[in-house]
Amino acid sequence: MSDKRQPYYITTAIAYTSRKPHIGNTYEVVLTDAIARFQRMLGFDVFFLTGTDEHGQKIEEIAKESGVTCQEYVDGVAGEIRRIWDLMGASYDKFIRTTDDYHVDAVQKIFKKLYDQGDIYKGSYEGWYCVPCESFFTDTQAEGGVCPDCGRPLQKTSEEAYFFKMSKYQDRLMEYIDAHPDFIVPESRKKEMVNNFLKPGLQDLCVSRSSFKWGVPITFDEKHVIYVWIDALSNYITALGYTPDGAGELYQKHWPADAHIIGKDILRFHTIYWPILLMALGEPLPKRIFGHPWLLFGTDKMSKSKGNVIYADDLVRHFGVDAVRYYVLREMPYAADGTITYETIIARFNADLANTLGNLVNRTVAMAQKYFGGSIDLESVNPELEGACLQTSDKVCSLMKDFRVADALEEIIALARRSNKYIDETMPWALAKDEAQQDRLKEVLWNLIEAIRYIGVLATPFMPATGTEILRQIGAEGTEFETLSFRKGGNITVSEPSPLFVRIDEAKKLAELEAERAPKEEPKAEEPKEESNEISIDDFAKVELKVGTVLECKPVEGADKLLVSQIRIGDEVRQIVSGIAKHYTPEQMVGRRVVVVTNLKPVKLRGVLSQGMILAASDGKTLSLITPDKDLPDGAQVR
Repeated sequence: MSDKRQPYYITTAIAYTSRKPHIGNTYEVVLTDAIARFQRMLGFDVFFLTGTDEHGQKIEEIAKESGVTCQEYVDGVAGEIRRIWDLMGASYDKFIRTTDDYHVDAVQKIFKKLYDQGDIYKGSYEGWYCVPCESFFTDTQAEGGVCPDCGRPLQKTSEEAYFFKMSKYQDRLMEYIDAHPDFIVPESRKKEMVNNFLKPGLQDLCVSRSSFKWGVPITFDEKHVIYVWIDALSNYITALGYTPDGAGELYQKHWPADAHIIGKDILRFHTIYWPILLMALGEPLPKRIFGHPWLLFGTDKMSKSKGNVIYADDLVRHFGVDAVRYYVLREMPYAADGTITYETIIARFNADLANTLGNLVNRTVAMAQKYFGGSIDLESVNPELEGACLQTSDKVCSLMKDFRVADALEEIIALARRSNKYIDETMPWALAKDEAQQDRLKEVLWNLIEAIRYIGVLATPFMPATGTEILRQIGAEGTEFETLSFRKGGNITVSEPSPLFVRIDEAKKLAELEAERAPKEEPKAEEPKEESNEISIDDFAKVELKVGTVLECKPVEGADKLLVSQIRIGDEVRQIVSGIAKHYTPEQMVGRRVVVVTNLKPVKLRGVLSQGMILAASDGKTLSLITPDKDLPDGAQVR
């Protein structure tokens, strides 16, 4: 427990903006969010960083194929990534994009500093390059002409480039790792990095490219862009306001990071390239780097080509946010790969969330309502579950220090199982039948509600909405860890019971999922009809559309749906009546830019003259006015 709100800085790897992230990619932000929330619960001043990596040859190629600019492409994907992170309840404090101006400026200054001090030099590169992995390989590593990391074809590349003197810092990094045994975790990942990469010796690292343009330009040689390693990895400090010219208050407060949470596939870059880059800059190294395993579909890595990709938003539609969070956190072991299938999601949902946790809360609250009207008063209590609650909170804290999230969740569910067993042991329904056992019945329900309070508080970092709802139903306040002490008496008032999780019919849900994934039949071409609503371009040209500004607006007397507006269109002001009162107020209309049909024959609606029509779109429920997205003058023609 922190006395003074000590800072705690945690990061995800930044997601690459080549495509929409699947649930395996999404696992990392959920994992990091759970750790961040737990640290906040302990009282730490947490700063949680995530974001997107947006440069590189792969982006340039995809954008060209898509017929859009690189910036347009990454804007779209970055927006989709952020939408999914928000959907999953990620409580990040900052979302960095490597196209952000402040990041670009800081990266250019970092590169220049390293060049000026002799750590970067100009040379040429000839070898093999993997576009998807953005990695170079020697002839030995590129056996068979395929990438040793992803198995895709490699490109033979020869170009002028700048190189970073990795070998200069190799011994220093080895000494640091030896002196800080928790720097790389789990232990198996550390051994892999040391034995496979550091001990054989480091080669100098290519840190610029001249064969494509979508990257951060080198200020003193604009034929080159700064390669991904310096650009992307530097986000962890540029997000805090670091530049070689000086670092702001946020950097001084939060660096070095307490934890980088990254996938095992990019461990080399974070445990070798990144620490050496920091050493060259003269900055402290992060305290810990946790390389988490992969979430596999069954036994296979998720791949669009294999047709086994699952997306987080699809899972949320079927199971809810907290259930998806619970599953991915519970099913991912500390060091080995986890697995996901629809069958295992349903099984875990029913066993842990519906049968164990949901059933415990529902029947306990229901009994408190049934037997005591929802209010229980005790002067003193012999808490038979106290030991289990205290032991669980201690174990969860210890496990979370080592990022053993799946094990921490198992302890919480184990407390729920123990509490359900306590119900079976004490049989409250039998006690309720005996007037002489009323005090004992109160004591039993008190113990159960207190155990549920522990579960609610401990579960909140992992399942935020569920934890909050548990505490609401039992009338408890506060999710801080310091609220966890077994109460020895007083008053408990519970709410009406409401199911947390409803058991899923496996066969029905699997059939629903299968139908959703089944390829859709192409609609059959219809025979041409004799009558058609098609018009020619000459017919369309007869409609006169112009931009206008609403100067005044008020309701039409006696008409609930009608508003009458005075609209300036060029040099004239038109009065137009519109059936939009259910969707817009007069106050919302004044000053609004609209598109108006100006050559309609004037008509009277409810006795009020209307000299045109305002254009709007509607899906039958919602109505939206058509508005120009640029500042055009009133009277501008719409073609």
